[in-house]
Amino acid sequence: MTNSKKTIPAPATIAVRGLVIGAVAASLAGCGMISSVVGGDKVDYKSVKKASTLDVPPDLTQLQQDNRYTLPDAKNGVATASGYNAQRNAASGAPVVTNAAGGAVDVVPVAAGGVKVERVGNQRWLVVKQSPEVLWPQLKQFWEDSGFNLAIDEPTAGIMETEWNENRAKLPQDIIRNTIGKVFDSLYSTGEKDKYRTRLERLPDGSTEIYISHRGMEEVLTGRDKETTTWTPRPNDPGLEAQFLAKLMTRLGAATDEAQAKTAVDTAIVQPLHAKLVGEGATHAIEVDEGFDRAWRRVGLALDRVGFTVEDRDRTQGTYFVRYVDPDVVKKDGFFSKLFSWGSSDKDKEAQRYRVAVKAGNGSTSLVSIQTNEGQPDTTPVAGKILGLLNDQLK
Repeated sequence: MTNSKKTIPAPATIAVRGLVIGAVAASLAGCGMISSVVGGDKVDYKSVKKASTLDVPPDLTQLQQDNRYTLPDAKNGVATASGYNAQRNAASGAPVVTNAAGGAVDVVPVAAGGVKVERVGNQRWLVVKQSPEVLWPQLKQFWEDSGFNLAIDEPTAGIMETEWNENRAKLPQDIIRNTIGKVFDSLYSTGEKDKYRTRLERLPDGSTEIYISHRGMEEVLTGRDKETTTWTPRPNDPGLEAQFLAKLMTRLGAATDEAQAKTAVDTAIVQPLHAKLVGEGATHAIEVDEGFDRAWRRVGLALDRVGFTVEDRDRTQGTYFVRYVDPDVVKKDGFFSKLFSWGSSDKDKEAQRYRVAVKAGNGSTSLVSIQTNEGQPDTTPVAGKILGLLNDQLK
């Protein structure tokens, strides 16, 4: 064997490829395995899910570092939280769902009529008659079973976010993909990646609103001769958000199957538009014809969908602390600022900090305005652009 590389001329390459495909097709035909491929679900992230590094083989037991907090087990003196939950659920008759490591996850059945879909424009969310504390472990397991790892897991803030993943269902399902592609699956790519953020909001009656927002990236050709590629944002997909809401409804037991859940999501009553831009200069804002509680939650979802980085939020003051990168500045100065940057100042100029203020207005209305990082009214063109982006999501 040598390290020298030989290139096959294009015609020869095609001939060799044709022989390989022909041989594979002939062998499959002899076995009667060729059939038409019928597309299934439009989402499939499981094939690229990373294996957990914390899985323990079934014949081993986790070492106990401190047994002051262990739960007593009458059989062998070794207790685990998953085993305790499994025993408790078995005693209560509740269903038991296991994670990838074999541990049990509490699944609390939702009472009849305990889940409903609400919709404003193309925004949909679930209202579940369970507390965020009960739903949180179920949602984590839901995303893990959907093929994702979590990049953000903050139960105190009510936010979890998946890592970027590829929807393998978008790959072409032809004879090559379904034979040779199964062996060399990693060589196929859609050129798109997705991530999902789940936001939980507690309601006064103890119920929970669940919002799922999608963000997408796509690989585009760049350079004079299109010789390189770069990942750029693509618009969020309300259809993907609706699909995962339907899958979650099925997981929570609110639908007998996914088809019924999809019908519930698709037929959710569309409420009238609720937002419009008002004022100019320092008074430029979005007027939302909803009370503060509803406006606050919808602004949070709008920030997620547009792609803002929410660093913190103060509900008592009605303020979201966000970072925003103006795409026009990146397109204009991005290449040269990266080429001639010697410190962090250029990076800080790209990602500016703002405050999104939500204030109760007259009667049942609310006002959403943009402030500087110091809390003063922002009258710059970028602030107007941010208001326009949020208004598109809120109206």
